Parts: sequence; C-alpha cells; structure tokens
Amino acid sequence: MTQEYPHGHHQSVLRGHGWRTVSNSAAYLVGSLKPDMVILDVGCGPGSITVDLASMVPQGKVIGLDTTSDPFEAGLKLAAERGVNNVSFDVGDAKRLPFPDKTFDMVHAHQVLQYLDKDDRVQAIREMRRVAKSGGLVCMREGDQGTVTFYPEVNGLKVFVELYCKVARASGGEPDAGRRLHTWVKEAGFLAADITVTAGTWCYNSPEERAWWSSVWVDRIQHSGWRETTITGGHATQTDLDRLAEAWRAWGSSEDGWYAIVHGEVLCQVR
Repeated sequence: MTQEYPHGHHQSVLRGHGWRTVSNSAAYLVGSLKPDMVILDVGCGPGSITVDLASMVPQGKVIGLDTTSDPFEAGLKLAAERGVNNVSFDVGDAKRLPFPDKTFDMVHAHQVLQYLDKDDRVQAIREMRRVAKSGGLVCMREGDQGTVTFYPEVNGLKVFVELYCKVARASGGEPDAGRRLHTWVKEAGFLAADITVTAGTWCYNSPEERAWWSSVWVDRIQHSGWRETTITGGHATQTDLDRLAEAWRAWGSSEDGWYAIVHGEVLCQVR
C-alpha cells in the first residue's frame, strides 16, 4: 500500500477488527466455499476472518497477508485456541502480491480498498485477479460511511462521521467505498457479466453491542493511529476529539441506541 493504514494497529483497533467473522462480515461468499480451497486473505489484520475461513476449508489452506506482522499474534492465538492448523500469516503488499500467477481458488479482501488511492486500489485488484486461478473468485467487501445511521441524534456523532470521511480522503482513501466497489473492479478489468454485486450490514443495538462498539471508538479516538493522523493533519484538536469520545459514550449509554452501516460486496469470477 502507498498509504500507511491511518488507524494503525493499536489494541483498540485490533479489538474492533477481531470481532469480525465470516458470519458477520463475509457471509456473501459462504455459498462459494469448497472444503479443499486454497484461499488468500488480503489485509487480514488480526486474522479472525482468516481463521474462520480456514475452519471452513478443512482440506485446504488459508494464508493471511498484511503489510506488517504486528497483528499476527492475535490470529495465531485464535487458530491455536480453535484447533485450526491449516492457516498461516505472511507480510506482503497488496499491489505486489508475493505469489505466482493462478495460485489461489479464492482471494478475499475485507475493508482494504477504501484506504488506497485510485491507482493503488486498481493495481491491488489486478494483483488479486492475477494470483487467482482460472475459474476462481476474487471477493471483496467495503464499508460506506455515507450510509451510516444512528439513533438518537447525539450531538457529535454526525461531526465524527464527517471528520472520519475528511481524514480518510486527506490520506488518499475513499470512505464511501461500498457504493463504488463494483465500478472499481470493472476499472481493474473484470467484466460486468463476471461480477455479482450484493450488500451487507453491521447493526448495533443491544446493550452489549452498544457498550462494545462505543468503547471501541472511544479508545480509537483517544489512543489509536487515527488520533495521531487526525491531529497532525490539522483536522481536529485534542479537545475536539475529547468531545467526540464523549458523544460516543452518550450514544453507548442510551437504551434506545442504534447504529448501522451498509457494505458493498462483490464476487468476481476469474476467467
């Protein structure tokens, strides 16, 4: 990736990413899985989806790839706890994948392209297609910040979403990636007839969900790389961020609190 991941790999970030599973973040591809598949998970982070995928292809194997090994400890620990031994992790660049052509039955990426600029994301998609076998699949899912809805209208949460998008775009990314994903894969060379487009959601409403999601963002606002990126980029002050953290606490403590976001999804057939 040309840009560094703006959120970094602080524990608060890994805690949020570690919640992700195939069920809640990649259900759109489950019907395409086969027990002996060889899968590459690009931008795997702490590996919760990676390990989940490996458990679903017991005769196959899954490789998780990220730009740094910092989050791999969590993935290896999870694999050991679940008795999953057909998974491994490696460091690599999405734009120059360190694998031969036609290596994988499936290449998966979750919330990766939104952090890349236009040229890099097209190159990353082309690389994912290059390392996928003929007849294989390239599967991607991207969030869309423009679809975020929340209740009640806590003062500060709308400001937070606007600031999040501003910081993302200043870093070269596109926070409204979900609605654009199907166009990006066409730019990278996939034909419309070979692309299946769907949408998924995350929704947080129960007391446990609200407590967890709000605490994740309070911690990320106060401690993660996103905080440093936001302040050093001149997008907000520490006082501004403290107010946004309080807004998240207020939302999390509201018994009627509700939050949702839509994600764009694509399954791309490789010819």
